[in-house]
Amino acid sequence: MMNKHTGVLIVDVQLGMFQSTIIPPVHGGKELLARIASLLSKARAGQLPVFFLQHNGGKGHRLEPGTAGWPVHPAIGPAQGESVIQKLFSDSFKDTPLNQQLQTLGVRKLIVAGIQTEFCVDTTCRRAFSLGYDITLVSDAHSTWDTVVLSADQIIAHHNKTLGGTFVTLKKEIEILFTE
Repeated sequence: MMNKHTGVLIVDVQLGMFQSTIIPPVHGGKELLARIASLLSKARAGQLPVFFLQHNGGKGHRLEPGTAGWPVHPAIGPAQGESVIQKLFSDSFKDTPLNQQLQTLGVRKLIVAGIQTEFCVDTTCRRAFSLGYDITLVSDAHSTWDTVVLSADQIIAHHNKTLGGTFVTLKKEIEILFTE
């Protein structure tokens, strides 16, 4: 599918998204971790660059730096040499070295997975599009929580529909192959 000039972005898959006494774990968390682990296995076998985005929440936030919820989830944790980029905003490019690192490596295509569908995943995809990247959103490897208005499944389906075809190409994790 896409080896040369392709990078993988894993957005905010941090422990605090899976364990909390205040809110339930992210929707479909076990399945999400399994799909991302599979995606990473294929990317690493193809020697693609992988970038982990790590959200820095404010004081008392479940993703506050240095707290138990802040680290990247160990089930999909970074391998030696993979970038971990800390961010403060839903946009993974805003005030981070992500774009510079991608450009340095000659990356033009991005495979995106992670949390939270309607915030960091959506914003990162739209910003990457605006920066000229060719983006594939892994349609079954991003997640969120139920809200009072929509279920997590509805939010995921809505964002797949809204982003797909305009900003991103949608592919299920099983369809992602890093071979040319």
